[in-house]
Amino acid sequence: MKQLVFAVPGALDTPTGGYAYDRHMVAELGALGWRVDVADVGNTFPRPSAEVLAGARATLMGVAKGTPIVIDGLAFGVMPEIAAALRFDHPLVALVHHPLALETGIPTDEAAEFRRRERAALAHAHGVIVTSPSTAQRLAADYGVAPERITVALPGSAPRPVARGSRDDTVALLSVGAVTRRKAFDLLVAALAACVDLRWRLTIVGDRTRSPAAAAALDAAIRRHALGARIAVAGAVPDDRLAALYTEADLFVLPSRFEGYGMAFAEAIAHGLPVIGTTAGAIPDTVPEGAGLLVPPDDVAALADALRRLIADADARRRCAATARAAAAMLPTWRQSAEIFARAVEAAR
Repeated sequence: MKQLVFAVPGALDTPTGGYAYDRHMVAELGALGWRVDVADVGNTFPRPSAEVLAGARATLMGVAKGTPIVIDGLAFGVMPEIAAALRFDHPLVALVHHPLALETGIPTDEAAEFRRRERAALAHAHGVIVTSPSTAQRLAADYGVAPERITVALPGSAPRPVARGSRDDTVALLSVGAVTRRKAFDLLVAALAACVDLRWRLTIVGDRTRSPAAAAALDAAIRRHALGARIAVAGAVPDDRLAALYTEADLFVLPSRFEGYGMAFAEAIAHGLPVIGTTAGAIPDTVPEGAGLLVPPDDVAALADALRRLIADADARRRCAATARAAAAMLPTWRQSAEIFARAVEAAR
């Protein structure tokens, strides 16, 4: 039986897109006949203490020689010394959802250190798996990774019911993502404040514990603009509730300041929802032309204009939805993505 160790920083059921990708890969690789041992290397990455790093090193160095090790990039990017030690006895694969230095809101000196360490760590990987062509291009251009060592394994998708929309004349907006500065919910609230003359309501779904400061800023923005009656902040919700929210929505919106892929966008496309997003990172890779409107990141006026256009124009929403439904049929399945992932692991020598 083929086997590998999949090293994850923290609990695999953490409610973010990156961990969801990891969960799907573990499950699908198992269905393909792989034995996948998940190793939790600590939940404080990418800012681990010396003690956590030592524990991660001990865990990974204890893996039987010759066994491939896949390490999630949230941890891999800050462990170049461990990568250097592992590469001699193990096929070593880095899974990069997005480079650590590109997280929004971190200090300039920390971003520079993240970039230096991640570049050093990637030099020791036998293979690198990324979740979008945009990230592949960035690693080749900025991180010195040879293109032939990079494999793009897009997040998969499963058939979803087509969104039926709201039951009344109020446009139901849905936004999904962990409440962090990178997701730009502050920007979304400000843009919607310029659209109060239109009939809409917004539900924000996402883990509020990842960044208490961002959660507090979101709550403050809603109060400042007096939008508490129109914006519901649901926090993390069960999968069945999230699925219901997608089917009940008329429009998906997420003005991220950067995305390495953007699984929530793909989920919206799978439900046939029109999308409003930004041109940041891999979002243009994920949202096909005609399925919605993409605006520059951090541009409140442009975001407000896009919201106004699609909230006010049901015909435009229907046209975008039709394009989204056509695009959904082209999304890879999780099994197809796992097959690509598996080939990348097998090639890592």
